[in-house]
Amino acid sequence: MKLRELLLTALFAALTAVGAFIRVDIPFVPFTLQFFFCAFAGILLGSRLGALSQIVYVVIGLIGIPVFTKGGGISYIFQPTFGYLLGFIVCAWVIGRISESIKKQNFISILLSVVSGLLVLYLIGVPYLYFIYRFFLNSPKSVIWVITYGFGLFIGGDIVLSIIVSLIVYRVRPILRRAGLI
Repeated sequence: MKLRELLLTALFAALTAVGAFIRVDIPFVPFTLQFFFCAFAGILLGSRLGALSQIVYVVIGLIGIPVFTKGGGISYIFQPTFGYLLGFIVCAWVIGRISESIKKQNFISILLSVVSGLLVLYLIGVPYLYFIYRFFLNSPKSVIWVITYGFGLFIGGDIVLSIIVSLIVYRVRPILRRAGLI
């Protein structure tokens, strides 16, 4: 791994951690900017480094450094929202992978890759939310409740974030490439 790749990976892991603390508290699942930085990691660093930045973020939290919205530590795997943290890894990989496969990048293709990653994030996070509430916390929540609180309340804001990320990347990526930063 080159020094530049190492630094960019660490930078996006740190930005995702910062995103955990920029939040709107909603009951059960807070709305944060973690996805925002995860999406940037996937699209700017590519599938491998984007996913690695999110792995670094999750591992740092699991070893006890309080970088998640409610702290850190290995016991965080039993938090209902931990599935979204796992989802960030796959989300960044999917966004990067789709972006890498598209020859002619434009705003729409960037947006489609970001939204695809977002859907994968929800496909991992929402079932995990259900599983932890139902089987670990012994607080059975209906599927409708989980979809409402784990998806419905957030999809609008996340789509807006996806549009913002796509617009910024569309404008900034050529500049970053000319400068040799990505």
